[in-house]
Amino acid sequence: MKKDDCIFCRIACGEIPSKTLYEDEQFRVILDLGPATKGHALILPKDHAANLYELPEETAAAVMKLAKKMALKMRDKLHCDGLNLVQNNGETAGQTVPHFHLHLIPRYKGDGQNINWVPGKPSQEELEAVRKEITE
Repeated sequence: MKKDDCIFCRIACGEIPSKTLYEDEQFRVILDLGPATKGHALILPKDHAANLYELPEETAAAVMKLAKKMALKMRDKLHCDGLNLVQNNGETAGQTVPHFHLHLIPRYKGDGQNINWVPGKPSQEELEAVRKEITE
């Protein structure tokens, strides 16, 4: 279901023009207006879900299938050296639009982007405590 005050709903449903790469009954894939690299795109579900927590499981599965299809096309057409899938949930994680979307970011050697993190060094005890907290 579309949410009237959501800009990504309006883009996904075609009310606001976009540089569309792909569209079907469930999704629209558009070029990002502030791309990290050439070809940076967003997969937008047409039905509103604010984030991954609210996304129906069937939609989540379909997003990954579409991500693979688009990644292969980007690799073949743009000749990128790699590709990042980035999906943020919540302001602290970097989500700026409260509508689930998946970033497809083609990567090129020397592109200047750093989409990584600094690995922590937890002890085995800390890892075990987190494992228990999540699984119990």
